[in-house]
Amino acid sequence: MEKIWLRQYPAGVPHEVRVDVYPSLVALLEDSFRKYRDLPAYRFLGRSIGFGQIDDASRALGAYLQGLGLSRGDRVAVMLPNVPQYPVAVSAILRAGFVVVNVNPLYTPRELEHQLKDSGAKAIVILENFAATLQKVLDTVPTKRVVLAAMGDMLGLVKGTLVNHVVRNVKKLVPPFQLPGAVRFSDALREGRRKALTEPKVGPEDIAVLQYTGGTTGVSKGAVLLHRNLVANILQSEAWYQPALKKIPPGEQIVTVCALPLYHIFGFNTNMMLSMRMGGCNILIPNARDLPATLKELSQHRFHSFPAVNTLFNALAHHPDFDKVDWSHLKISVGGGMAVQQATARLWLEKTGCPICEGYGLSETSPSVTCNPVDTTAFSGNIGLPMPSTDLSLLDDDGREVAPGTPGEIAVKGPQVMAGYWQRPDETAKVMTADGWFRTGDIGVVDERGYFRIVDRKKDMILVSGFNVYPNEVEDVLTQMPGVLECAAIGVPDAKAGEAVKVVIVKKDPALTEADVRAYCEANLTGYKRPKVVEFRADLPKTPVGKILRRELRG
Repeated sequence: MEKIWLRQYPAGVPHEVRVDVYPSLVALLEDSFRKYRDLPAYRFLGRSIGFGQIDDASRALGAYLQGLGLSRGDRVAVMLPNVPQYPVAVSAILRAGFVVVNVNPLYTPRELEHQLKDSGAKAIVILENFAATLQKVLDTVPTKRVVLAAMGDMLGLVKGTLVNHVVRNVKKLVPPFQLPGAVRFSDALREGRRKALTEPKVGPEDIAVLQYTGGTTGVSKGAVLLHRNLVANILQSEAWYQPALKKIPPGEQIVTVCALPLYHIFGFNTNMMLSMRMGGCNILIPNARDLPATLKELSQHRFHSFPAVNTLFNALAHHPDFDKVDWSHLKISVGGGMAVQQATARLWLEKTGCPICEGYGLSETSPSVTCNPVDTTAFSGNIGLPMPSTDLSLLDDDGREVAPGTPGEIAVKGPQVMAGYWQRPDETAKVMTADGWFRTGDIGVVDERGYFRIVDRKKDMILVSGFNVYPNEVEDVLTQMPGVLECAAIGVPDAKAGEAVKVVIVKKDPALTEADVRAYCEANLTGYKRPKVVEFRADLPKTPVGKILRRELRG
C-alpha cells in the first residue's frame, strides 16, 4: 500500500524514527536516571518520588533478585497496581537481566495460576492486598520466591505506617493470607543494598516483557516483546507527540496523569516508559474507578497529558466534582484501548478545551500502531494515521491486499511488532506472515488521505473498557459449572464499557439460577470478564457440524 498517510503528518513529525538510539530498555532507563536524577518521577498520595530514588531502589531490588539464584532471562512476575513499587520492580527486573511478566492484580486464582505456569515465572513481586490469591495457587506454580509489597512502602516511615494501617485495618483491603518464606519489599531493598548489582549486557533481541493477551483459542498467551520493540514504540510515540509537547512552556516538566493500569501495555509504555524517556512526572492513580478520589488527587496538580480509555473520560466528565480540577494546562488527551465514543469526545472537548486524540494498538505491537495528529482541534472518529516507521496494509482472507476503499484485515509491519507468542509457534503462525506482517484480526478501511477506521472485528473478541475478553475462555469456565449443559458468550453494546459480556446458557439442571451463574463467575473470572447479561435458552443455534453460531446470537 502506498504510504499516502505521510502527507498528513503534522509539521515536525518525522516519517521514520531512529530506533537504535538505545540498545535496550535498560540503556533508556539508565540514561534517564542519570539525566533527571533530581526531578520528581512520580507523585503518590501526597509524596514526590524522584528519578534518583527509583534508580537506587531498583538497583537494590535487582541485586536482591540476582542473589536468589535466578538466571539471566528468567521470568519475574509483577502483580502490582499503580504504586511506586511498580516502576522500581520493573526497572530492577530489566536491569538484572530478567524478563517482566505483567499480571493483572485483580486476577482470580485460576487466571493467576495459568499465567505463572505458562510464563514459568520463578519469582513474583506482589502487593499484600492480593497475596491471598497467590496463596491459593502457590503449591501448583513454579513461582517460589515472593517479594511482598505494602501500599505505604515508599512513603517514608510515618506516612507509610499510617497508610498501611488504614489500608489493612480501616478499609480492610488486605484479606488474611499465609505465604511462608515471603520477603517484605523493604527487607528485600535493605538486603539488596548490601550487594552489588551485576549488570549483564542486555541487547535489542533480548526479551524484555511477556505481555499476556487472549487469542482466538481463548487461552491467554504471552506476547513476546523484545527490548527493541518497546524502545521503538517509545521513540515513535515521543516523535508523534511533539506538536502537543511544544505547547508546554519551555523548562516546565511534563506531568502525565497515570490512571491507566501500568500492567496494561498502554499504561506501561505510554505512562511509565515514555515519561521515563522525556524526564516527565506521573501522577499515580492507584484505583481510577474511585472517581471522587481520582478527581480529588487531580485537583492538587497541574498536568499536561492524560492517556485514558473512553469509559474513564466519560465517567470523569459526568462527575459533579469535575470542575474542581484545573484542566487549563492539559495539552494532550490520548484515547486508546477501546473505541472513543462521539458523545464522550464532544463533552470532553467542551469541558477541558483539549480534544481526545484517538489511537489504536495491541499488546502484540507494544502497543501503538496508529494515532490521530495531536495538534487536531476536533474528534475524527477514526483511529488516525500509522505511526512513524510503521506500515499498514488491508488484507483479504487469502492474504492479498484489498482494493482502495474496500474493508480488509489490518496488518502491521514495524519495529514495534512482537517476536511472537511465548512458546506457541502454532498461535504465532496464525497471526504472523512469512514476510513479517502481523494480522490484527480487526477489519479496517482507509480513506483517500490515509486515515484508517475500524469497521468490524474478524475475531469474536469482546472489548470491555479496553480489555480483551475472549468468548472461549468465558465459555470454558462456565461449561465446567455443574448445572450448565452448554453456553455461548458474546459481546453486547454497553454505554459505559463500549461492550459487555453476555452469556446464553442451556441448563443441565433446571434449578440453576442467574445468581448461581454470577457467583461462579465471580470465583473464576476477573471483573471485566464476568457476564453483565445472563440469558437461559432451550438450545443454541449451531452449524450442521455442531459449532455454536455466536453470530446468530448477536444478531
